[in-house]
Amino acid sequence: MGNAKEAALNVWKAFASRDPERIRSALTPDARWIAPPGNATAIASGAAAESLLTVDGIVAFITGAYNRIFPEGAAVEILRVVGEGDTAVIEQIFRARVANGRMYENRYCWVFIARDGKICEMREYMDTHAGFAGIFGEEPPRRLVN
Repeated sequence: MGNAKEAALNVWKAFASRDPERIRSALTPDARWIAPPGNATAIASGAAAESLLTVDGIVAFITGAYNRIFPEGAAVEILRVVGEGDTAVIEQIFRARVANGRMYENRYCWVFIARDGKICEMREYMDTHAGFAGIFGEEPPRRLVN
C-alpha cells in the first residue's frame, strides 16, 4: 500500500470489519486519533478523548463503545477523497440509529497522515452541534452505554 489515499480507505474498511487485528494492521503502532474534545459520541460512550491517542484505545472504541452506541451499524457515504504525499482528506456523511432510538446524521472531514502504507494520525472534524442534536436531541448529554 503505497499512498495516503489507499491507507485512509483501508483504515475505513478495517473499522467496518470490527476485527481488532485488521484494525491494528491498518495503523502504525504509535497511531493516534484526534477528535474534538467533549464531542457527543465521546460523552455517550463514556470514552475519554485521550483513549483515542493509542492504538489500543482506537481498537477498544471501534470494537466496543462504537457498537454499543450504534448497535445497528452505520452507513458511511464517502463524498470525496483527496491525497497528496503522506496526507489524505476524506469528506463523508455518517448515518446511524443511536442506542436511544434517535437517528444520527452528520458530515465529517478527516485528515489522515500515512507512514509506510498505514495510518499514523487521523484528525476528526465534524459539526459538533449537529452531533449533540443527533445523539441527544433536547435531552441533556449523558453516557448512553456502559
